[in-house]
Amino acid sequence: MRKLVIYVHGQGGCAAEAERYRPLFRDCGVIGFDYQAQTPWEAETEFPRFFDLHSRNNDAVMLIANSIGAYYSMTSLADRRIVHALFISPVVDMEKLITDMMRRANVTEDELERRREIETPFGQTLSWDYLRYVREHPIRWEIPTHILYGGRDALTSRETIRAFADRIGASLTVMEDGEHWFHTEEQMCFLDRWVKKTIQKD
Repeated sequence: MRKLVIYVHGQGGCAAEAERYRPLFRDCGVIGFDYQAQTPWEAETEFPRFFDLHSRNNDAVMLIANSIGAYYSMTSLADRRIVHALFISPVVDMEKLITDMMRRANVTEDELERRREIETPFGQTLSWDYLRYVREHPIRWEIPTHILYGGRDALTSRETIRAFADRIGASLTVMEDGEHWFHTEEQMCFLDRWVKKTIQKD
């Protein structure tokens, strides 16, 4: 059986991060996806094209996705044949994330609708089209999924991630000292152990 792991990085990441997973999936091909999409509607075109190209010669495809890469994957690959997905710090409630940023930047919905885009002091651009799209395209994800979450994640609350995991029937593992970006040696060792344990179960 030919098996493939597709790794989807988060914001600011790159496909080369997939190299970390090669030793963990010795019986699988492992590739990273260097996508260009900046919006979910761009991902809807780009992600399925990449997935279909690389999955056609494989019998089973697994997905590992990080942060917004997980969000884009859920909005664009929900109907693809994926054996199971491993999500690391996934963005699971984009509407809440955007409205939280709006409150932080003191931007109202009326103002955002009128101006269409607003730059924030903390480096993010708020977009009315993005918010409207998110509201009109709720996540529908039925693929067996395992989630790794950092207890100190500043983007997604514990309540939000737990509610999402319950809704889609995903397993949820929490590293209490983890952050949204798993990057320290301790965090990455925890991540490796989680991947090994998870794939043994499946």
